[in-house]
Amino acid sequence: MEYKELKYEVSEGILTLTLNNPDKMNSITASTCRELLDAFDRADNDDDVRVVIVTGAGRAFSAGAALGGGEEAKGSYFMERFMGREDDQPHRDEGGIVVLRIFDMKKPIIAAINGSAVGFGITMTFPMDVRIASTNAKMGLVFCRRGIVFDGCASWFLTRLVNMGVATEWVYSGRVFSAKEAFEKGLVSELLEPEALLPRAREIAASIANNSSSISVSLCRQMMWKMLGADHPMEAHQVESKALNWIFGVPDAKEGIMSFLEKRPPAFPMKPSKDMPAFYPWWKERPFKY
Repeated sequence: MEYKELKYEVSEGILTLTLNNPDKMNSITASTCRELLDAFDRADNDDDVRVVIVTGAGRAFSAGAALGGGEEAKGSYFMERFMGREDDQPHRDEGGIVVLRIFDMKKPIIAAINGSAVGFGITMTFPMDVRIASTNAKMGLVFCRRGIVFDGCASWFLTRLVNMGVATEWVYSGRVFSAKEAFEKGLVSELLEPEALLPRAREIAASIANNSSSISVSLCRQMMWKMLGADHPMEAHQVESKALNWIFGVPDAKEGIMSFLEKRPPAFPMKPSKDMPAFYPWWKERPFKY
């Protein structure tokens, strides 16, 4: 697919995926969603991509869904799909489809929030593994101020990232809050000056790409995300036991142990595209039912 609203750049094992519609503050359209889905599929299937960084071009990360009138409305995933009906016909939030694709990724994703991130512009980062923000960034869960509701599966993710009191105040008020507040409340893990944001994202990404087994990262990523919904630690014990029993017999574990004993950088040979264990994925695909 040729990308018109994204930049896709791979260097040294790191994919930098840039939302690239700066004149409209990187607002999300139906075509943006299609490009994101293609980009995440492409990254997951490319063993040269070890880590993904998502950021925005210009002064915004993303202003969220395009909600304008006229011709712009035709590109909005809300206006294109949701026609204001209450019936038994299936309707799917395209932002939610993107978020669910991120949720199932084998590759870790870092959100480098460079500017304003509101609506889907912030909820799309919730299933990403690390969120860091520029001091210039502002965020807002503005849905109630627009007379609408969550998108991007946010009602599941948000209260797993911050406590319920913080989540409800942000959502009900719909107010825009600073990156400093997001950092203090735990939504982002680091607050950086604008010029330091992408270098820090690349530093985190390089630490993963250069030192960790891609197989181990893929398995650990999915263990953590999928266990968020587990009702007992026994579920984690079962999956971890199966993974440990398998992994101690594979080349990456042998290389990891030998490189440690020999005091040298590891050179992990295994590839997520072809070397994942037979039990992966261990979860059942959840069908969409309306």
